[in-house]
Amino acid sequence: MNGSSQEHFIGLDVGTSMVRCVVGTFDPNGSNMPSIIGHGQAPNQGMRRGAVVHVDDVAEAVVKAVTEAERISGKAIKQATVNVNGSHVSGLNSEGVIAISAANREISHEDRLRVEEAATIVNLPPNREIVQFFAKNYSLDGQRNIKDPVGMTGVRLEVDAHIVTAASPNLRSLDMALEKAEVFPTHHTVSGLAAAEAVLTRQQKEAGTVLLDIGAGTTNLIVFEDGEVQHVAVLPIGGQHITNDLAICLKTDIDVAEQVKVQHADLHRDPKKMNAMVKVGDKAYNFRFEDITMVIESRVEELLEYVEKELHKIKRNRKLPGGVVLTGGTAKISGIDEFTRDKLELPARIGKLHNIGGLVDTVEDQAFSTVVGLMLLDMLLLPALPPVNGRSESTKALLSGFLGRFKS
Repeated sequence: MNGSSQEHFIGLDVGTSMVRCVVGTFDPNGSNMPSIIGHGQAPNQGMRRGAVVHVDDVAEAVVKAVTEAERISGKAIKQATVNVNGSHVSGLNSEGVIAISAANREISHEDRLRVEEAATIVNLPPNREIVQFFAKNYSLDGQRNIKDPVGMTGVRLEVDAHIVTAASPNLRSLDMALEKAEVFPTHHTVSGLAAAEAVLTRQQKEAGTVLLDIGAGTTNLIVFEDGEVQHVAVLPIGGQHITNDLAICLKTDIDVAEQVKVQHADLHRDPKKMNAMVKVGDKAYNFRFEDITMVIESRVEELLEYVEKELHKIKRNRKLPGGVVLTGGTAKISGIDEFTRDKLELPARIGKLHNIGGLVDTVEDQAFSTVVGLMLLDMLLLPALPPVNGRSESTKALLSGFLGRFKS
């Protein structure tokens, strides 16, 4: 851990609608439980569906969120673990194979790194790069499903891996915004993995669970099984799409539609409410509850159809004992867990933070799951290597399999 080199750890969630920053440290009482000592957030006008479109606007939002977190925590923030988001993020499976050349045929740590490096040799377009590497399992001379081959003996070592890639221009734009805000990204990680670190238990990761982090512009999907990442995808639907649909169907302004969603979104379909009218705003706008529910149901159902397709790709639809865990700001819609359970035919629950101390009351909101997870990963990941040509070499550390193994 990098606890020896710094006393506090920072997660920075650069989201489509908000930038959030959380500062954490180890519990001062001596326990190893992380403790939150500061947080900040600011509206973000510079992104669309998780991608930077106005660098200066994103930089301004980052500065505001970081400044608030600095004020509350009393700590200066110069670096942070930052999320990578957007529909340009995608995952692909890969395999690596090497021969063991040592005289005693014993697998060393270097052999494990070599086979993982072999798995990263894939044909990618020139405008894409590897963000993260996950070793799902190893095989040694035909013996499959090995979690850690170091210390075993054999001749042929293989790894089954999942690689997450992203569009290079999007990563450059994000780093440019962070540079303007004077915040150095120690690590990049996908939003879904960060949220999973905050709300999933080890038992859920072992059993087989899909996490849905439903943000404003995108939904991060990440599947765990046998304790390892099996699949990563970013779906181009989020809470803003629900707001836009409400504005169109109710023939009202975007800000009024957002109030309708926040105050009256309910997927329980209570017959007593269906014919009722709801009032919103100072001007007392009146809308039929049934119209609101119909719009929200349609968009959430579309999102879950995307989820079903992703699970079908990896043959895990209706086959995950751990079910679905929902988090992100849109997961606050009442009844969305039951609606998800019925549509995907899997157990579904709302994710909750666990084993976190300090200013927890403030960040228990599902919208803070990702940034709390980023803070936890900042604690768990090794320090980034020095910048090369103006960019962090943290990706190389991730390629070495550190991230895939820290959970154990």
